[in-house]
Amino acid sequence: MKKLLFALLTATVAATAFVSAQAPDRSKPPQSGAPPTLKLPAIQKRMLSNGLPVWIVEHHGVPVVQVNLVVLSGTGDDPAGKFGIASLTASLLTEGAGSRSALQIADAVDFLGADLSTNAGSDGSAVRLSVPVARLADALPIMADVALRPTFPQAELDRQKLERLTNIIQARDDPPSIGQLGYARVLYGTSHRYGTALAGSAQSIQGFTVEEVRSFYRTAYQPANSAIIAVGDVTPARLIPMLEASFGKWQGAAAPPHATLTVPATPAERTIYIIDKPGAPQSQVRIGWVGVPRSTPDYFPITVMNTVLGGAFSSRLNLNLREKHGYTYGAQSQFDMRLGAGPFVAAAGIQTDKTADALKEFFNELNDILKPVPADELTRAKHYVSLRYPLGFETTGDIATRLEQALLYRLPDDYFSTYVPKIEAVTAADVQRVAQKYILPGKFAVVIAGDRAAIEPGIKALNLGPIKIMTVDDVFGPAPTVK
Repeated sequence: MKKLLFALLTATVAATAFVSAQAPDRSKPPQSGAPPTLKLPAIQKRMLSNGLPVWIVEHHGVPVVQVNLVVLSGTGDDPAGKFGIASLTASLLTEGAGSRSALQIADAVDFLGADLSTNAGSDGSAVRLSVPVARLADALPIMADVALRPTFPQAELDRQKLERLTNIIQARDDPPSIGQLGYARVLYGTSHRYGTALAGSAQSIQGFTVEEVRSFYRTAYQPANSAIIAVGDVTPARLIPMLEASFGKWQGAAAPPHATLTVPATPAERTIYIIDKPGAPQSQVRIGWVGVPRSTPDYFPITVMNTVLGGAFSSRLNLNLREKHGYTYGAQSQFDMRLGAGPFVAAAGIQTDKTADALKEFFNELNDILKPVPADELTRAKHYVSLRYPLGFETTGDIATRLEQALLYRLPDDYFSTYVPKIEAVTAADVQRVAQKYILPGKFAVVIAGDRAAIEPGIKALNLGPIKIMTVDDVFGPAPTVK
């Protein structure tokens, strides 16, 4: 309880200290008519004796520090036939390391009032430590054991595999999960990494061995493929010797190359895919196609355009499908930008008997976004993005997460300070250009997880395109057997 109260208190105080100094006052409109630029402390870049880069942001409002070890390999780098190995490897790091068992690691971290977690995303993996600065010297060796000396016990691997297979069994009965993975399957297929869940498929999970986990770890977790990000009540003079003691002797091979992910060809025509889930209370609708990588030069116009379309509560999709018609609790759209071209999707959970009506409204908005956006709507969208932006820098953890993105996607050092001006510089012509380039209503895939018997006749009457029927097995593969 004391740890929880401390965490809540420090997070609240850190947020207040940072935002009050940096964020615009939302009670008053900006004098210039545009949100002010976000100003952040400098990123101080250092390097350990083994070449491991270290990024430090001093943030002295609260005596806490966030230290993240970022590995530049994620689930997108899973080898063919081994989808899920990066996710499994990251999960197992805290299940035994150095001389400690999983329980001993948890007890040691808890005793320090710290939090230690691991994660693998599409483009990178991370070991993250949040700790009172007074306990940093004690916590870093534990973090280093987890990152550099994991033991990968067979019993923990078996438990993790069982847990993931159980999650898949549960997901097979959950329409939102069916719709999400079904959409990825339709866009990318089963052989592309983006067509399978981050955790892998039942077939790949069942086959993983300790040696395969060790092999991925040895390849990906290298100092040449990693960096440390530290944010909080520290200075380089104090922090670097601590990091040198825990990570400076880490040696390894050259950084592995990123996997090459192909971009699926745009379809010749719009196609509707119904994933039959008899008795489903809603139709889970996903509309779109492959979008763009994070490196796209159109990032800022796309961000504004998508805010208008479906990226905010007041967006066109939500106001239409939820507020005007009451077909859904919420409709949205998103460009999922990764190192490779991730999906664009417009999505909602729709009342079953309104599925066809909702599809008409989806395509009304997808077609209308191709037209010029009115000036007042464009201004609202830009201000929405700009005024919310400082909220992503409220705590030490938030700032470290932003820096992870800068590291993974090789963003320039002035990226955060120039973000708001670049959003505000987007014009109506920019929005229309990227909408016409990336929003292709006549070629989009329409994936619907729902009760086929109830929704197919209405969908067929719309004449949106050919209809293909899929099963839950088409999405997940054969149901796993859990012993």
